[in-house]
Amino acid sequence: MSRLTGVFFEPAKAFEDIAVKPAFWVPLILTIVAGVIFSALLGQHVGWPLIVREQAEMNPMAQRQMEQMPEEQRQKNTALQTTLAPIFSYAASVLGRPVSYLIVGAILLGIVRGMMSAPVRFKQVFAVLCYSALPGIIQTALKAVVMFLKKPEEFNMINPLAFNPAAFMDYKTSSKFVYTVASSLDVFTIWAILLIAIGLKAAGGKKLSFAGALTAVALPWAILVLIGASVAGVFSS
Repeated sequence: MSRLTGVFFEPAKAFEDIAVKPAFWVPLILTIVAGVIFSALLGQHVGWPLIVREQAEMNPMAQRQMEQMPEEQRQKNTALQTTLAPIFSYAASVLGRPVSYLIVGAILLGIVRGMMSAPVRFKQVFAVLCYSALPGIIQTALKAVVMFLKKPEEFNMINPLAFNPAAFMDYKTSSKFVYTVASSLDVFTIWAILLIAIGLKAAGGKKLSFAGALTAVALPWAILVLIGASVAGVFSS
């Protein structure tokens, strides 16, 4: 419990303890449960048919492809997507997080240990990622509150909270490249990046500075954002 609360109030002290004993099951399970609950609430309040329809409307290329299909095929395609949507949503909540931590952890370990020669172990990095995701539970809870405060058709599934510049932009008319970059500059994302850097610094000890740890986290994140924004810009045309 002291670790869970320490991530929010005394992150440096909490991550020093995590570096010594990198247990990760509690934060990992908590974030997975939060994701599963939100998916269930999303399906209950908004409904998967509406979710599928709105996602299709926000993807110009997919919308054009649907319009070119015969009516019967379009209905079958929509029904299939509606059936698969909750499956993918729950799978992403349960499997997406640990799998992404494995991939990101391997990248960070390669940078911090391989390039910066810091004595960091993979289990430490994985535990840091799990604990750094705890603020995301607050984000998920806020999304649920906003969702129930609005009518289903008014809920913005892409960017429901006003914690990034993209929340004040129109998704349909804005440049998808700019919108993706703006949505990435989120308070919770920046919070997580800082926590990961603090955790890596604690694991690396004196051989890794906070600036070095922050660079190891922020640089690949920025590259990934730019790649994602470029892909979004290409497929929106």
